[in-house]
Amino acid sequence: MALTDIRLQHFRSYEDSSFELSSGVNIIVGPNATGKTNLLEAVLVIARGGSYRTRDADLVRFGSEWSRLDVHDDMGRLRTLKLQCSGPVGAQTCKKSFVIDEKTFLRLSPQKTLPVVLFEPNHLLMLSGSPELRRSYVDDLLEQVSPGFGTVRRQYKRVLAQRNALLKHGMQMAQSQMFVWNVRLGELAGRIVRERLDLLERINNVASDVYGNISGNASSVVRLEYTSPLPLEQYESALMHKYEQNLERDVILGYTTSGPHREDFRVYLNDHLSQESASRGESRTIVLTLKTIELQLIESSGGPPPMLLLDDVFSELDGKRRHALTDYLRSYQTFITTTDADVVVKHFTGNSNIIPTQR
Repeated sequence: MALTDIRLQHFRSYEDSSFELSSGVNIIVGPNATGKTNLLEAVLVIARGGSYRTRDADLVRFGSEWSRLDVHDDMGRLRTLKLQCSGPVGAQTCKKSFVIDEKTFLRLSPQKTLPVVLFEPNHLLMLSGSPELRRSYVDDLLEQVSPGFGTVRRQYKRVLAQRNALLKHGMQMAQSQMFVWNVRLGELAGRIVRERLDLLERINNVASDVYGNISGNASSVVRLEYTSPLPLEQYESALMHKYEQNLERDVILGYTTSGPHREDFRVYLNDHLSQESASRGESRTIVLTLKTIELQLIESSGGPPPMLLLDDVFSELDGKRRHALTDYLRSYQTFITTTDADVVVKHFTGNSNIIPTQR
C-alpha cells in the first residue's frame, strides 16, 4: 500500500496545498523555511495520529481555528484528519478526529495506524543524549512490531502515576496501601523488560551485518546492551524487593525510583561505548543501522511495508553511505527533504518524484 496524494488545509505553513505522491521515492526540495519538514510531518501525522515535534494546537496554521489533512492510497481509500480548535492564541485546545473508510474515530488504535519509520537530525542524539531518548526509541518500535505492547506500556504509565500519587500522601498511607500497586506495577514492569530484551536480541542478530553494509567495514561489531541495576533473570521479584527497600526514599522524593522507566541501554562499537569512542561518521552510521533494522522488523511483523521519512538526512552522510542507504530504500515509499535535489536524485537509478516547496 502507498499514498497517492495529500491535501493540506490550514496545516502549519500551508493554507491549502495538494501534492501528487509516488509509490517510490519522493524528494521534497526547497530553500530553508519553505515547509519541507511540515509536509513530511503531515505524512507522519496522518499515518500515526500525532506529531513528533509538537502538540496538536501547533499544527494549525497561525490565525486559523481548524486544520485538515486528506490522503488517498493506491486502493482508492480516503483517510482524513480534522483538528478544530478554540481559545486564545497560545492556549488553544483542539478536538481531533479521523475519518477512515467513512467511519469517524477520536484516536487511532494501533490497527488503524500506518507503519512509518522516521529519521531526522535529532535522532543522532540518541547515542549521546538522555536515557529517555533510547527508551522511547525501543518502546516506540515495540508498539509497531509487538502486538499488545502499546496497551502494556499505557497501563504501566497509569499504574506508575497512581503509585507516585500515593507516595505524595506520606509514609503512613503509602505503607497501608502500597502492596497492591507494587504487585501490579511489578507485573507490568516485567513484561516491558522482557519485550525490550527480546527486541535488543533481534537487533543484535543483524546489527553488525547491516552496519558493515552501510559503512563498508565488514569487521565492525555493533552490540546493544540493556542496563538495569536489577538482575534480569529474576527481574520482577527483585523489583518488588526494591520497591519495599526504597519506600522511604520514594516517599521523600515523591516518585518511584526503580523500574523500566528509569533504565537504559548502551550501544557498543567494537566493544567500546559508542558515545565515548565513536566518531561523528560512525555515530551517524550506527543510527542509520538502527533505522534500517527498524524498517526490516516492521515489515516482517506482517503488516504493510512501512513508509520511510528522511528529514535532511542526506546532508549528514558522505557519498559512500548515501549509496548504501539508497540500496535499502528501493522497496519502500520514501519521503526525503533536501535543499538540493541533485544531491539526492543522482543516487537513484529509477525515476524520483520531485516535490518543490516555496513560500
